[in-house]
Amino acid sequence: MFHPNAYLRNLRNVRCGLIARTKLLLLLDNQYYGAIELANKTGFSYNVVMYHLRLLSREGIVVHKGSRRYVWLSTGIGQTRLA
Repeated sequence: MFHPNAYLRNLRNVRCGLIARTKLLLLLDNQYYGAIELANKTGFSYNVVMYHLRLLSREGIVVHKGSRRYVWLSTGIGQTRLA
């Protein structure tokens, strides 16, 4: 099962991308993280994490705060999970 916000409107949604974005969003739903922390927790490379964070940022699903060492957090915008 994929996170509802892992599906992007302006990009073809392939399975490996959905898996990566789901893992990132599940972590960001609970608290904020830096990209390096997300890479360590998910097992993805830093470049993969940054690629998907930028895609999610363009859709308005996540935002970054801070300067130079960004902290990423979920905006709460998008589809919500059904219980």
